[in-house]
Amino acid sequence: TNLDRDQSISYAQKYLEDLLSFFGLNTAVSVHCDEDVIELGVPSTHLNGFLIGQRGDTLRSLQYLLSMSLKNKNAELTRVNIDVANYKQHRADRLAEQVREWCEQVVSTGKTMSLRPMSPADRRVAHHVVGEFGSLESHSEGEGHDRHLVISKIAE
Repeated sequence: TNLDRDQSISYAQKYLEDLLSFFGLNTAVSVHCDEDVIELGVPSTHLNGFLIGQRGDTLRSLQYLLSMSLKNKNAELTRVNIDVANYKQHRADRLAEQVREWCEQVVSTGKTMSLRPMSPADRRVAHHVVGEFGSLESHSEGEGHDRHLVISKIAE
């Protein structure tokens, strides 16, 4: 590798700060590493909406650009997660609340429930929440964009 772990992290931070300054946003990006994912945080500014984009599209594009750049540099770490104004965190918190409500429904009715199709990141959040309920289990079904979670009671 041309960039070791620490170099990958500082490269990612500088890359994102340089990219933001290109859009006229001179701001410090927070960075830390969680497992093998470089977590980058952009503070809240007047450009939040622009940087996040429709349903997080622009955010995904920024992540893709940065990840590709790290791969081209032959970096040890190439997986990145960019959050703007804690958008993803707030979204994950809202999703977790909703999944908890669904879990309580499954517990009280005993009926298996299929959720709407979700992104891999959202499914991870949902699986995690279902795991908090000792009597429930979850698995993913479907292909591609139709992939969704099924919550059911654990068979006794």
